[in-house]
Amino acid sequence: MRISTAMMYQQNMRGVTNSQSEWLRYGEQMSTGKRVTKPSDDPIAASQAVVLSQAQAQNSQYALARTFATQKVSLEENVLGQVTTAIQSAQEKIVYANNGTLSDDDRASLATDLEGIRNQIMNLANSTDGNGRYIFAGYKTEAAPFSGTAGNVTYKGGDTPVSQSVDAARTMTIGHTGTQIFNSITSNAVPEPGNGTSETNLFNMLDSAVKTLRTPTEGLDDAGKADLTAAIDKTSRGLKNSLNNVLTVRAELGTQLSELDKLDELGNDRALGQAQQMSDLVDVDWNSAISSYVMQQAALQASYKAFSDMQGMSLFQLNK
Repeated sequence: MRISTAMMYQQNMRGVTNSQSEWLRYGEQMSTGKRVTKPSDDPIAASQAVVLSQAQAQNSQYALARTFATQKVSLEENVLGQVTTAIQSAQEKIVYANNGTLSDDDRASLATDLEGIRNQIMNLANSTDGNGRYIFAGYKTEAAPFSGTAGNVTYKGGDTPVSQSVDAARTMTIGHTGTQIFNSITSNAVPEPGNGTSETNLFNMLDSAVKTLRTPTEGLDDAGKADLTAAIDKTSRGLKNSLNNVLTVRAELGTQLSELDKLDELGNDRALGQAQQMSDLVDVDWNSAISSYVMQQAALQASYKAFSDMQGMSLFQLNK
């Protein structure tokens, strides 16, 4: 095989170029902290990193969804806490209203108190979040869910509770409808005597009690007074059933808040594991990178020296 001066020059030049390329590659790893900066550095690790980054993005999205869900559930629980207090206040008024020694003025005063409680609960039922969306309207959040006159309050919100995916295999209700809260009773509710129909609408219960208490008792016969007492007793049973229903929903909300905390912990642990996996795939091994950088730097300097020495030589000189 014939060796020319040009061939020797090209071989030495390739050696310098290759050494310089490797030296720069290790330098880039050290400057970026990444072993894999492009797919050609490690095709298998790069493809696994793409899949892992998608999993990280999904985990971050679920973390954001849990933050939103926690805010919604906490807000609803807070409002229902106020509803609970209001219903309990109404129960106290109803118990006092059963006192047979009350005058018509006393009864009218109680009716005014109950009307105020009823209006308070109505305002709570039409509560909005920080963005002006009604929290008890299901998915129809743009309009107040409850409206109507005394004794005829109706629900106009959505029929489907608001749900949210909070993890890969978990979807939970984060917004109950007004019907579930203010127009429902539990399966173990106190029944009406003689298989009568139980009142489920909280507002109609209170409106009925207000109307009854504003009805004068003076001049009524025993049957008329008994009817008024029966109406108050029905409201008392209705309020107990309604309170139990609200407390059942609040218990559900408390369980969900606890579950969201646990899912957050799981998500954080998952994020740490994914970050470690990503580091193992693409991050630089500093000991190896520094060692390789120094070694490649020495190799590059040797290539420079060999190339420099070669420039002063030719085949004519070697044949002397």
